[in-house]
This record gives sequence, C-alpha cells and structure tokens, in this order.
Amino acid sequence: MASTGFLLLTPLLLMSLIVMASANDYGYTPKPDYHEEKPKPQEKPLPTKPDYWKPKSLPEKRDFENSHPAGVDDLLPTIIGIQGTVLCKLGAKYFALQGAIARITCVAIDEHGYETAPFSQLTEGCDANGYFFATLSGLKDSWKLKACKAFLHYSPLETCKVPVDVNHGLSGDLLSSYRILNNKHTKLYSVGPFFYTSESESAPSGGDGGGY
Repeated sequence: MASTGFLLLTPLLLMSLIVMASANDYGYTPKPDYHEEKPKPQEKPLPTKPDYWKPKSLPEKRDFENSHPAGVDDLLPTIIGIQGTVLCKLGAKYFALQGAIARITCVAIDEHGYETAPFSQLTEGCDANGYFFATLSGLKDSWKLKACKAFLHYSPLETCKVPVDVNHGLSGDLLSSYRILNNKHTKLYSVGPFFYTSESESAPSGGDGGGY
C-alpha cells in the first residue's frame, strides 16, 4: 500500500518541478531594456569647404589707360574744334548775327619748356543761325597747348557792331568745356554766346583786361 502511494506521488512531484521550471524561465528572466540608448555611430569629419574667394593665382589686370590695341591710337582726338554763336541785342530783342567773326587766340609751351607768344586765327562768318565753327591751327607738333580764348572780332551790321563783354566776349572766353566727337577724332570746345549791340545801348564793359 505504501509503494502504491509513492507511485502516485511521483507523477505529481514531476509535474510540480516542471511548473516551477517553467515559472523560472518565464517569470524571472530579465526583460531587455528597449529604452537603452544604442551606441552612436562614429561621426565622420565634414568635408572642407572649398575656398572659392581665394584663387591660387589672380589674372593680371589689363592697363586699359596705357595699352591700346593696334589701330586704337588713330581713334583718339587729334583735332581741336571751337564752336559758338554771335547774336545782336537791340532793346529786348535778340537775333542771330549772320556774317559775324570770332577770334581764337592761344598760347603754348614749346619744346624747350618756354611759353610761346600768343598766336591767333579768325573763324569764318557765322551762318544764318549765328553759329560759327573753327578748327585750331598754328600749333606745332613739338608744342604743348597751354590755353586758348575766344573773342568777338567783327560784326557786319552797322546798327549792331558794338561788342559787349557778356560771356567774356571782349575779355576772352577761356576754352574749358568740351566733348569728344569720336567719329570725327575731335575735341570740341563751346564758347559764348557772344553779343553785339548798338551804340545807343552800349555801356562800359570793363572787359579789356583779360589778356591775349
């Protein structure tokens, strides 16, 4: 009877051991920590930014002022032109003085560095608009032009032949304002306008002390 009881207890004991082993396996095994930080991959160094603003060698800057391609020198101004107008003033009226003549007088520096004596030329008579134009002559190749002035010289109208010093028509209007005419190779100066009037309207001008 005792051995029969032992035999009955044996299966029960085995079952208990199996249950305990299963509980041991599933109940007490530590769970993985899914929140644990994973090791960071080693950061690679960033590539160096190319230094675009410092090229290895800079191109040489061309000297546009001192170097000219072949043939360009021929385009530089080689002629000095002078233009202006001559008008007649009678009372409150003004009109173009056709046939009036102006005088251009200049001084230069010669090849030895000395100032030359003044040399002059006359313009042709003004057109119907009182306009005159002249190109400078008398300047030698070895001279360097220093200064020029324009003066009134002649009026063809008997009733309007008294010169006045408006715009330095008597004392001499210094050539200073110019523009370049590339198509004509000309440096064009502008003077005046100059005026003549009648004797009854003339007044002391005080303009004879301008030189030249």
